[in-house]
Amino acid sequence: MRIVSVLVTSSVLSLALAAPAQAASTIDYVALGDSYSSGVGAPGQSGTCLRSNNSYGPRWAAANSPASFQFLACGGAVTDDVRNSQVPAMRAGADLVSITIGGNDAGFAPTVLTCLTSSDSACAAKVDQGKTYVANTLPGKLDATYAAIRAKAPDARVVVLGYPLIFDTSSPICEMSTAKRRSLNDGARVLDEMIKQRAEAAGFVFSDVRDEFTGHGVCSSRPWINGLTIIPPQNSYHPNNSGYASGYLPALSGSAS
Repeated sequence: MRIVSVLVTSSVLSLALAAPAQAASTIDYVALGDSYSSGVGAPGQSGTCLRSNNSYGPRWAAANSPASFQFLACGGAVTDDVRNSQVPAMRAGADLVSITIGGNDAGFAPTVLTCLTSSDSACAAKVDQGKTYVANTLPGKLDATYAAIRAKAPDARVVVLGYPLIFDTSSPICEMSTAKRRSLNDGARVLDEMIKQRAEAAGFVFSDVRDEFTGHGVCSSRPWINGLTIIPPQNSYHPNNSGYASGYLPALSGSAS
């Protein structure tokens, strides 16, 4: 019996040494932001904030099993909403925070609507209004928002994700003229560069998604962004399921650690 006992004990010890320890995740993750973080454009949206588990935040949480996950992003959010509603709802001690914000402040929806319904010159003028806002007003809004996040989560790694260029401009046939598409893409470039500048000034990580979405804009052969959508209308010009899975998720995953 003693020999059997020794053999059993040795076998158990061997198995314990051979099997790698499965350490539980200690990361507390919070997803903040606007519709590009809440998941508008993807299947499964629900509630007044139009949150979808197909957005990049819930996908990252499902793949990485954080100790806790708060999904606070809300469709239509501006910087004031993040500071006044989302940040106060955060539990203290977050280790990882992700956010997209600034597009609605700069007038994303009314600018796209103008470009859909007006002339090339009217579209360009509306985009220029947004650029002026981005240059003069948005920096202070972003700085205050980033400061609020840092105050609530002083030790967190904060990943600020940018916005994709919405349109493919190589296709001659599209729901908007080439001139309008170029104007809107140029506005997105200006916005992304300002977000990058202020995020890095705050000591945060900026993750540029424009490279992930290259070749996948509206009117491309494989779009990762919805074009004009009638039902439901809010999906218009937001990432589709592939955009969140293959565009935003890799951008977050590559910057989360």
